[in-house]
Amino acid sequence: MVRTRIFALLIAAAALAPLTAEAADKTVTVTGEASVSVAPDIAVIRIGVSSLGKTAREASDANSQKMTTVLGAIKGSGIADKDVQTSRLTLQPQYDANKAGPARLLGFQVTNQVTVKIRDIDKLPNILDKAIGAGANEMSGIEFVVSEQSKLLDQARDEAIADARRKADLYAKAAGAKLGPVVAIVEEGASPPRPIAAAFRASGVPVAPGERELRAVVTVSFELVQ
Repeated sequence: MVRTRIFALLIAAAALAPLTAEAADKTVTVTGEASVSVAPDIAVIRIGVSSLGKTAREASDANSQKMTTVLGAIKGSGIADKDVQTSRLTLQPQYDANKAGPARLLGFQVTNQVTVKIRDIDKLPNILDKAIGAGANEMSGIEFVVSEQSKLLDQARDEAIADARRKADLYAKAAGAKLGPVVAIVEEGASPPRPIAAAFRASGVPVAPGERELRAVVTVSFELVQ
């Protein structure tokens, strides 16, 4: 009796398997895209001082003195201590490589660079001018940041899903079917704003933050129903 029941269950499962596979094929898969453009509201700069000296101590002392003045100018512009962080501090020997024979030690170079987060982007030109005027002679770039990036990306994701549903509905109607529930969602990519690097030349250089585009792409599968 037990063997008979097992055999009957196997027959039933075999009969249902093709139906299940057929049902799984009744889907439509589309890609939805959306983007949101927004102006950055935060600037991040990496700025500092590079100093030369005949000895390591001489170069270090000169750099420390200038860097203290630069930090004072930056913080005096309204930048909080938590928004200033040392990002690079190096001491390197300098050699005369142009002469034949063994390289001759000329002195040492000390570089001290800090990362500064400027939460009021309108203050950026003024802060740059003050830092340069105080002795800053090193700058590796400027990055413009969107503070509400996650919230804006969520908006783009929502609009990408709506775009996918619109496309899927068109295909379903063209095939003589109706759009059913969502079967699967895969996010292919959400593009955050890319940083902009600006070369440091001299004070008074205009800075244009422009706009950033946040982009979301999703692949969505919908069930098709008759």
